[in-house]
Parts: sequence; C-alpha cells; structure tokens
Amino acid sequence: MSTSVKMVALLTAKAGKEADLHALLKGMPGPSRSEPGNLRYDLWSDSAQAGRYVLEEIYKDADAIAAHRESKHFQAYLSQVNDFAERLVIVLAPEDVKA
Repeated sequence: MSTSVKMVALLTAKAGKEADLHALLKGMPGPSRSEPGNLRYDLWSDSAQAGRYVLEEIYKDADAIAAHRESKHFQAYLSQVNDFAERLVIVLAPEDVKA
C-alpha cells in the first residue's frame, strides 16, 4: 500500500479579502510543485461561489509534508492566510481497496 498523503484545503475568502486570497493562492503551486516530495499540487476555484477555493495536494509521505510545512513559501503563506480566509484542512491516507 502507498505511503502517500493527500491534503485537501477548503478556503473561503473573508469579506473584502477575495483579491488578497486569490493572489496568495496563485503563488503557491509553482514552488510547492518543485519540492522533491510533492507529487501533485492543484488549485481549484468554486464556480458557484466567488472567493472559495480548494487546494488539492499529494505528497510522497509524511516527511514530505513536514518539509513542505517548513519551506519558506509555506511559512509566508501561513503568516497571511488566516487574515484572508476561513479554512478547513483535511489530511488523508489512502485506503487499501481491492478492485
């Protein structure tokens, strides 16, 4: 079974912070995707609600997530995101499912 870890974050912009949140989120995929342990990093916008986004990230293992959380770009993101958005982060482990 895989040791990969998926993280899904739902972010909803606070009133008047939509542009700030969007700019912050658009700056994350490039540096995150270049991390050695990152397998996928995608940003999605909700077509039904402006200012709501989903981050979908997959890392090769828990150590890769720890490295991501220590990175300069993540630390910069973390220092600002709570000013711009309400967020829910879910960390997922793969299930061993037989076809």
